[in-house]
Amino acid sequence: MANITINEVTKKYADHIALDRMCIDIPEQCIYGLLGPNGAGKTTLIRILNQITAPDSGEVRINGELLSQKHIAQIGYLPEERGLYKKMKVGEQAIYLAELKGVKKAEAQKRLKTWFDKFEIGGWWDKKVEELSKGMQQKVQFITTIIHDPQILIFDEPFSGFDPINANLLKEAILELRDKGATILLSTHNMASVEELCDCITLINHGKSILQGRVNDIKRQHDTHQREIIVRADDPNPIYALGDTYNNIKVEQTDLPDETKLTLFSADSNELIARLLGIGQIVAFKEVLPSMNDIFIQEVQSQNQAS
Repeated sequence: MANITINEVTKKYADHIALDRMCIDIPEQCIYGLLGPNGAGKTTLIRILNQITAPDSGEVRINGELLSQKHIAQIGYLPEERGLYKKMKVGEQAIYLAELKGVKKAEAQKRLKTWFDKFEIGGWWDKKVEELSKGMQQKVQFITTIIHDPQILIFDEPFSGFDPINANLLKEAILELRDKGATILLSTHNMASVEELCDCITLINHGKSILQGRVNDIKRQHDTHQREIIVRADDPNPIYALGDTYNNIKVEQTDLPDETKLTLFSADSNELIARLLGIGQIVAFKEVLPSMNDIFIQEVQSQNQAS
């Protein structure tokens, strides 16, 4: 297992500040979302973690040790821009890449067979990469990224080009890797995947961290107190049946003629539920927290307006 500490990291390109005193603490055995609009600084940070470039100031530590060449073997990196040798056979290339990462051929074949079967691509072993669809190629590259059992995995837009079934297959694999001990950094614009997978996130904009924390805590912090109640009653508008006017409630009919959905905005739901029980049946009650997509847009726009 490995934790990553990014402390006061700054990186400049000419007059452009790509990262401005970036601080992130990524716990071990965690799926950590690295979010931000295009040009925010995510790619620069990933390049620093992979030692493709170095920070101008600040430091990165893995398990308390300064990031160095020895940590390269502990990292698996799946870049957004994929790159496989088109003319090589799939199995031949996968073994070659595994051996480059220090996995002996016999062990590589064993591990690859397990993952190829899991990803339902066993029949493509002797095919050339150029014969595979984009999604199939991405499966192969994902497997070659994780084949050496690295402690740290960095995935940059891993769901790009996947259909929903294969995206779900990949999500299950990522969760399995986390549960087995890997620390995973996930950079993506797919906010639905963030909600499904990420334990924590950092939102970057203009090279600065503008929001950090556990996903559930962040959603709670942005709670607008919106609630949904579905009522089964004879009256098509149960609010009127109460004899009162609620200005902060939206009334909608559901697909069933005797059910009505009430959406409350900062209303006292406990009082309303008690009164609704006198005229009908409460079929469902749901707390509606803002989506990570909404929070992303709100925070980025707020910072852009302030700067």
